[in-house]
Amino acid sequence: MKVGCNLLWLVPDRVGGSEEATVALLRQIAAQRPDDLDYVVYALDDFAMAHPDVVALFPHRLARLTGRLKPLRVGAENTWLASETRKDGLDLVHHMNAVLPLVRRAPGVVTVHDLQPFDMPGNFHPVKRRYVHATVPRSVRGAEIVVTPSEFVRQGVIDRFGVAPEKVRTTWWGVDAPRSGDDVTVAQVQDRYGLPPRWFVLNAMTWPHKNHALLVRAFATVAAKEHDVMLVLTGGEGQQEEELAELVRRLGLGGRVRRTGRVPRPDLLAILRGATALTFPSRYEGFGLPVLEAMSLGTPVIAARTTSIPEVAGDAAVLLDPDDIEGWTQAMLEVLADEAERARLVEAGRRRVESFSWATTASQTIQVYRDALAGKAS
Repeated sequence: MKVGCNLLWLVPDRVGGSEEATVALLRQIAAQRPDDLDYVVYALDDFAMAHPDVVALFPHRLARLTGRLKPLRVGAENTWLASETRKDGLDLVHHMNAVLPLVRRAPGVVTVHDLQPFDMPGNFHPVKRRYVHATVPRSVRGAEIVVTPSEFVRQGVIDRFGVAPEKVRTTWWGVDAPRSGDDVTVAQVQDRYGLPPRWFVLNAMTWPHKNHALLVRAFATVAAKEHDVMLVLTGGEGQQEEELAELVRRLGLGGRVRRTGRVPRPDLLAILRGATALTFPSRYEGFGLPVLEAMSLGTPVIAARTTSIPEVAGDAAVLLDPDDIEGWTQAMLEVLADEAERARLVEAGRRRVESFSWATTASQTIQVYRDALAGKAS
């Protein structure tokens, strides 16, 4: 049986953790390739340039268009993709980001990464909001099976759209061991980015829900009390970039908050590994991959007690209200001062990570394909 993976939505460096998760999942699907399934990947030229190793693992078809223009991508899903999947004789297509094209030649599985456009609609441009509100309900109801990365998202799909529970499956995301070439040292990133002996890190694009402002305000008190500590903000630019820069300037933290922007992955891993803690005050996550990644590197985690984060973190993180500035300040000061607490969080994190594996995610996804092909949603 032939299964297609629709990646026309995946514009590199623009979709955050969904890109990292999709790439990791595809690598493991390739590694587990069973005898009863063949795969074809449909992606943008941009994706092939960003992830040539992944594309090389599968037969693939590349759309010759720029991913930056969403109307062209949507149009391609209903024309080019429909034509290519028909020619390739597919039995099933996994649309890996929530939308079933109106024109399609094979049954579909859809992955819903989160429901933020429904739960926090004010964070989105009206055009995108209208598009998502029109397409996602139709897609999850029309899919053979819906895949979600957490029970939080699964329950949201069931409750909000009236989808039968047996049709919606959670396949938790995993975490990868560092790959070959990811061997940048902590000392190297300290030198490269001008980092002091101690720092906190937030790895997130500056989207509104990531809550950078809360963290900067909480860190201002930490910086006044501890003079050798920095806050490092990695990740690409989102809607709050200018507001964040203005807040840092207004609080006089220009020398204490390092805004690196997006950095090479080996550098990011070293920054995380050397951090006093990951500070992750996000108000909304469909999964919360940075939490799991920090734990896998032996880094303590302070995170928001919201959405899917408690499901991922378990008892291996300090969980706080995302609006409690004083609580975040105190938690950072405590993890700086209390070596025993840091050691407890590191050990608890390492145990927690053992529950998550991309190999397991891939095997569960492959079973979804088999069940969808067999017409079994239970």
